[in-house]
Parts: sequence; C-alpha cells; structure tokens
Amino acid sequence: MNKSELVFIPSPSLSHLIPTVETAKLLLLRDSRLSATILLPPPIFAIDTNAETYVKATSSNPTFSSRLKFIRLPHIQHSNKHFFEHYNVQIPNVRQEISNLLTKDQNPRLSAIVLDIFCAGLVSVAAEFGLPAYLFFTGGAICLGVYQHLVSLRFDHNEDVTRYLNAEVDLPVPCFSLAVPAKVLPAVTVDETFSPEIFLSHFKMFSEVNGVLINTFYDMEPYAVESLLSDDKTPEIYPVGPVLKVESKWFDEDVDVKKWLDDQPENSVVFLCFGSLGIFGEEQVREIAKGLENSGSHFLWSLKKSHDPKLERERSEYFEGFSERTKGFGRVMGWAPQAAVLAHPAVGGFVSHCGWNSTLESVWFGVPMTTFPLHAEQQLNAFYLVKELGMSEAITLDYQMDFTGEKPPESVGWEVIAGGIRRLMAEEGGSGVRRKVEEMGKKAREALVEGGSSYNALTRFIEDVMRSID
Repeated sequence: MNKSELVFIPSPSLSHLIPTVETAKLLLLRDSRLSATILLPPPIFAIDTNAETYVKATSSNPTFSSRLKFIRLPHIQHSNKHFFEHYNVQIPNVRQEISNLLTKDQNPRLSAIVLDIFCAGLVSVAAEFGLPAYLFFTGGAICLGVYQHLVSLRFDHNEDVTRYLNAEVDLPVPCFSLAVPAKVLPAVTVDETFSPEIFLSHFKMFSEVNGVLINTFYDMEPYAVESLLSDDKTPEIYPVGPVLKVESKWFDEDVDVKKWLDDQPENSVVFLCFGSLGIFGEEQVREIAKGLENSGSHFLWSLKKSHDPKLERERSEYFEGFSERTKGFGRVMGWAPQAAVLAHPAVGGFVSHCGWNSTLESVWFGVPMTTFPLHAEQQLNAFYLVKELGMSEAITLDYQMDFTGEKPPESVGWEVIAGGIRRLMAEEGGSGVRRKVEEMGKKAREALVEGGSSYNALTRFIEDVMRSID
C-alpha cells in the first residue's frame, strides 16, 4: 500500500497555526495512508504561550504522535520589515528539511507541500523538488475572491487600487452578489502604509499552486465558491471547513467566571471578545464599558491588557467603579477560552472582531454576532455577514484599528454599542439572526459528515495527492 507524507508550513500565529494543524489531523483521521510533518517558522513577535501549549499537546496526543511530527525552523535575522520576508528567509532551511525527507529510503513518500498563504513565497522550494504545492487559506472564500479580484485589477488592468482607500464607492466583485463598499476592503490591499504592491504581488502566486484548501463550507459561501470554481485563473479549490478546535477547556483561574455563567439564564449573556490583537485605547474601552452599562444585557467581556503601564493603571482605577456598578450583571476577564464560552448555554450573543475563526465558531455554536471589525479582512467579513447573509447585527462595519500610531484613533460611541447589543439580544429580533445562525450551524455539521460538501472536498484532495505518487 502506497503511503503519503504531506509537509505543512503554517504561519506561527495561533489563528493560522490551529486551523492548519487541525486540517492535518483531519486528514490523518480520514486516511491511514497519510502522515504529516509540520515545519514551524519562528514567531514574528514574542513567543505565544498558547501556541506553545497547543503544539506540545498535539505532539503528545497518542492518536497522532506516530504519524504527525513537528520540526522547528531556526530564527534568522533579516532587515526587511515586511512580514513576508520572515518566511522567505527560511527557504534554505525548508529546502534542507524537504531534502532530508526525500532522501529517506522508506515509505511514506513525500507527496506534497501545503503552505499557509503568508508562506506562499516558499512555493519555489516545491518546484525545485518537483512536488505539488497547495495553499491553505485560513480565511473565507469571499476574502480569497477579493484578493484575486484586486490582483487582477492591479496587474491585468494596471489599475491603482490605492485610490479605493476611504473612497465612498461600491465595487462589483465576482465573489459577492452585492457591490462591495471600498471602505471594507482589506487595508493591506489599498493603504500605502502596508505596502499593498508587495502584498498583491505575493498573492499573484496563487497561479503557481496546484490547489487551495479553504477553511469554509459550501452553504456558508455558495456564491463565492461557485465564483472561484468558474474562474479559470483560480487553481483547484477545496472548501474543507469548518476546521475548528472546539474542545476548549476552562482554566483554574477562570472558575469564578464559569460559576457565574452557570447561574445565568439561557441565552442571556452577551460575550465580547476581539481576538489576540484587539487591544483598544482608553477612550474606546470606556465607550464599550458605558455601552455595556446601558445595554440592559448581562455581559462577559474579555479585555486584553494595555501594553502601556500608565494606561493600565488608569484603566484599573476606572474599572474599580465600573465593576462595582455592574457586579450584578457583568464580568470582565483577561484572555478567555472562547470556544468554551460560546458553547455555554447562558451565552446568547457575541460582540466580535469578525476574524474568520471566530465567525466559524459563532456559527458552530449557534451564537449570533454583532460586528465590531478591527483589521485585516474583518471589515469584509462583517459586511458579508450583515448585508449578504443577514446573519449578524452590526455595531460597525468599517472601523479600522491603527497599529502604526500614525493616525488619531477612531472611537465608536457608547450609544451605538449599546444599540447593537440590544438588537442582538432582543428576545424576538425582527432580523431573525438567531434563527439564521442556528440553521447555518446545522449546515456546518452536515458539511463534515460522510456525503457532505466539505467531506467530499477533502476526499477529492486526498485522491489528488495520492494520484501524484502512483
């Protein structure tokens, strides 16, 4: 029996690492002929202890330990500030690891390399060894389609896409049924601050791969999936999601929060969580706090600490009074086990930054969202959820968090925040978002079982990989 080994190279951030490794695990569970090696690039910033814990737990899991291994790539100093270079400098190390795997005189045989989209520059290594290369796209099909469209505008039609920054125009985009407001386009594609020329040039590499695995499922994005399938410039696509790590545990330090949730009525608590980069300035923090006080809802707020000690002291003083005023109906915590919180029956709403993993978790657990996007493709996701699917309420669709410190911070007022939460948590909301997200959650589960759309897409990917070594 031919056995096949796949090499995965993820981005080291938790939001990319987990879905990539979970996809590898899913493949191993589906087909005993497969094994996987994960080449781990070093973190771009500080070491993420949650990522370290996840890798250790996966490595020691007896279900996978014999067929799944991790190899850490060494840190290499480089002067280029663009984060793509963080991965491109690893080409010699990746080349060596691939060579080592190919020279082993044993079964399984190395059959393909699966790259995170940020690591697409490493596709040249696969070409050197005559190996098929695939991309794993951690976002949705809508995002992939928008990137493809902007690449075409820039390089096929020589259009200056930076003119869309903050423009009051709507664009026809093939993967959307509605015209897309320019204000929700990913900033990295239109804002000179982020070197969009480099970013879009990187995305031209889509045409060099054999296929793209996408963490989505057909019923979540049927229009976008069909658009990509019909585009002769797009390689083979495999919508294999939702790929999630839903087994999330409460930590000992969170026991009081867990007990508090246990005492709340079903669907009565709104949960606020804004991802690993969701650290607001003090003005916005206070607006959110006032919005919660005036929303009429019980709440659980995952609030990341400020990196500024002075601001953190001021925040602590403010929150003494806030905690006292809201102690009967609210809790504030630091990092939260998001999946465990969303799975709790007391949680009936989710104020989210609309990261794609969080969006899929919201769907999986049937918890409706109200949108508060911050960066990356999150504004695009928010627009899709609210306007195309009608599956979310909105606090804002186009809020942009500034990470450069060069722009005055935006602030969403407490009245807008309170209103968005009230609409979300209303018992009989006229928009029907709760019913819609619960229905989509059922479709997500159906996609993964035998005969489902994502099950079939994963089967197709396995067949294509195995065909390459026959």
